[in-house]
Amino acid sequence: MRLSRFFIDAPLSLGEHDLPEAQAHYIGRVLRMAPGDAVQLFDGSGQEYLGELLEVGKKSVRVTLAQALPGQAESPLHVHLGQGLSRGERMDWAIQKATELGASVITPIVSERCEVRLKDERADKRLAHWRQVAISACEQCGRSTVPTIHSPVLLADWLKARDEALKLVLHPVAEPLTSHARPASLAFLIGPEGGLSEVEVEQAKAAGFHAARLGPRVLRTETAPVVALAVAQQLWGDF
Repeated sequence: MRLSRFFIDAPLSLGEHDLPEAQAHYIGRVLRMAPGDAVQLFDGSGQEYLGELLEVGKKSVRVTLAQALPGQAESPLHVHLGQGLSRGERMDWAIQKATELGASVITPIVSERCEVRLKDERADKRLAHWRQVAISACEQCGRSTVPTIHSPVLLADWLKARDEALKLVLHPVAEPLTSHARPASLAFLIGPEGGLSEVEVEQAKAAGFHAARLGPRVLRTETAPVVALAVAQQLWGDF
């Protein structure tokens, strides 16, 4: 039987804990779990905890954690993904798959051809939604550390803040990833649905980015991070 695994947004330790209401509702009302059921919890610290449910109510769940285990090790390749901001499900897909593929940090990028604009309260809601997408991906894939997801930023501001060992912007006319030596850290810049403009590609190059390609075909904005991260993990990470 598959062990149910949940992220808890609070520090965990051995002993008894009352779970936050959102997780309690999901465990009790959605999954209809019962006292005595085994669970595995993690809090993003890299540690995992095995235990069982003691009490299950409509809005409250109490659990006892009896064993601490080392969590899944992170990839030795630290990747900061700058993902062009795109519409709803495409952005969710990119964040979900980037999480599964080991991205350490994800920043939505506002660029010239972005068709999405987020401000104030709507931006806060989207950020919370994206973080939940990443958490769900961690629960599914076994990852013990939730990637950091930043609020959307302008491309120029993101470029100025980059200090990774290797910085790559995806572009159809460029060198393959295999032309680069193994880096300790990596920044990937991927354009939105309309792609990056030539001016933006040149701005990235001026900021120390190398143009890189993933093959002869043009990939969609939500496909590009999947391929880019998979290739990078195969070359320099933990695949």
